[in-house]
Amino acid sequence: MRILFITSNRLGDAVISTGVLDALQKRYPAAMFTVVCGPVAAGLFEADPRCERIITMEKRRHDRHWIDLWRDCFRTRWFMVVDLRGSLIGLTLRARRRIIVRGGRRPGRRIEQLGEALGYRRTPMPRVWTSRAQRANAAVALPEGRWLALGPTANWDGKIWPPERFVALAQALRSENLRPVVFYGPGEDERARAEPVLKGLPDALDLGGNHTLGDVAALLQRCALFVGNDSGLMHLAAAAGTPTLGLFGPSRASEYAPAGRLARFVEAPGPEGHAPMTGLDVAQVLKTATDILNEKNVFAPNLGAD
Repeated sequence: MRILFITSNRLGDAVISTGVLDALQKRYPAAMFTVVCGPVAAGLFEADPRCERIITMEKRRHDRHWIDLWRDCFRTRWFMVVDLRGSLIGLTLRARRRIIVRGGRRPGRRIEQLGEALGYRRTPMPRVWTSRAQRANAAVALPEGRWLALGPTANWDGKIWPPERFVALAQALRSENLRPVVFYGPGEDERARAEPVLKGLPDALDLGGNHTLGDVAALLQRCALFVGNDSGLMHLAAAAGTPTLGLFGPSRASEYAPAGRLARFVEAPGPEGHAPMTGLDVAQVLKTATDILNEKNVFAPNLGAD
C-alpha cells in the first residue's frame, strides 16, 4: 500500500503539514509513503521510517517540474494521493483515492485548514523525526544544561526583530540560568543576519549554517526555550516539542502562529500584516518568555524519539 504525499516547497508550510502526514500514518499503519517537497524541506522526512522515498521538486519554467513529477510517479498504482499543493497531478495518476487541498487565502490558521480539508476533527499537530545518531550528536553539541535557542533571521528583513533586542532578551534571561544558542540557515545572507546577535552575545554557541534539518530538530529538542522570528525554524522548534515563542509583525500570526504543546506568539502593535517589528519591545517578549518557562514541566529538555 503506497501513499503519495505532496507538500510545500517552503520549510514553514512543510513543517505544518507533518501533522497531517503523521495522522495519515496512524490511520493507515500498513502504508508506505512517498513525500514530494522542495529541496529546503527534504531533510524533514529523512528520518521518518514510514517514508520510503523523498522526491525533491525544484521549480522550472512553464511548470515543467509538474511534468517531471508525473513521469516519476505515473507507473505506480497508488492507494492514495494527497496533494496539499492543489495541483492537477492527483487527477492524472492511478489512485484509489484522491485528496486535493485547493489553495487560496482563507481566514484562520493554516494548520487547522489542512486538518479540516482531510476530515480530522482534531487538528493534527506537527512533529519531527530524528535518528538515534542525530540525537547522539546533539547531546555532544548541547550537553545537559538550560539552553536558550535564538532564531534571529527570516526570509525577508521586514520580519526580523532588531538584533540588539535579541541580545537584550538573552541577557535578561540569564537570571533564569539560560545560555544562548544561535540558530540560522545556510548561506551568507543568513549568516550576515545572525552576525549582530553573535557579536552582541560573545559567549553564545553558534549552531547555524549547513546542518541538516534532522540535526537542527535534535538540537532544538535539547533547548529549554526557543525565541525567534516568524520563520521555518520557528515552526521546526514548535514541532520538535521545544517551548516556542514566535515573534510577529508584518506577517500574520492568525494564519501562521507556531503550533505545539508550549507554542506561543507575541505581535507588534498595529494592523495585522502591516505592523513593524520595531514596535515589539523587549519587556513584552520577556514577559511571555518568562510565562512559558514558568509553566509546569518545561525545564526538562525534550530529548526526542525515533
